[in-house]
Amino acid sequence: MSSARTVTSGARRSVRLAAWARTWRAGTVSYDEVTDATEDGEEHLVADAPGTWTEIPLREAVALLSRMPPDQIRLVLPAPGDPFGLPGPGPFAGNALDVGEGVIAGRLGLVPRVRQHTSGSGDTFQTVVWHAYELPTEPGPNLVSPAEAEADLTAALAEATTTLTKLDVAAWRPELAGSLAALRRPDSGTDLPPGFSPRARRLYARASVLDRVLALAAEVAPGGAVNGWEARQRDEALRPLAVACRRALVAACNSPLQS
Repeated sequence: MSSARTVTSGARRSVRLAAWARTWRAGTVSYDEVTDATEDGEEHLVADAPGTWTEIPLREAVALLSRMPPDQIRLVLPAPGDPFGLPGPGPFAGNALDVGEGVIAGRLGLVPRVRQHTSGSGDTFQTVVWHAYELPTEPGPNLVSPAEAEADLTAALAEATTTLTKLDVAAWRPELAGSLAALRRPDSGTDLPPGFSPRARRLYARASVLDRVLALAAEVAPGGAVNGWEARQRDEALRPLAVACRRALVAACNSPLQS
């Protein structure tokens, strides 16, 4: 079973589910919009949902959140060495760390994984399966404000820029040039659903584009670096930037909603 992340896709699946589910519970979007925005044309199922014995469509599983206030639904984007936002050790924490994302909803944890299929004729397709885990206790908020996250992201990006320029970041992949240009545009075309503050929207739009740039960069080894030393320099420059980017996405998606 593969990782949840598809580099060429848009926002991470857990980002979409957390943001839209929170605004649904706040009354600013409809039930159907949560599923439509999360699936984004893919097939999504939920395994091991409470009270079920088989995998069920995501559209049915979203009903489990129907009595949950928005602040009990939140995004986590952990990485090795950076378990920020995870509850204590357990199946949810281990699996969220493995795929790099998850959603906490009260005492329920959801982690998406991609299941690959091959038809009899050789065609391949995929299904996203959200695995549900019961948490021993409901985790605390562990919040970072959008203002703090924005300052950290700006500082990390500034620090990395000189190194990345020397390593010719745009040469890693042709797709990076357009993505980097999008970082400089006020409106990247990436947005949160209704209910989030203007600051959260700006932070999310910027971090979303940067998240895709970093995902593309991580695919390339050694990338624009031509020797081992330069490859290490690239990785060292990207590591704090990736942390700041993930925390910016979490801060934006988990920020207080406006009525």
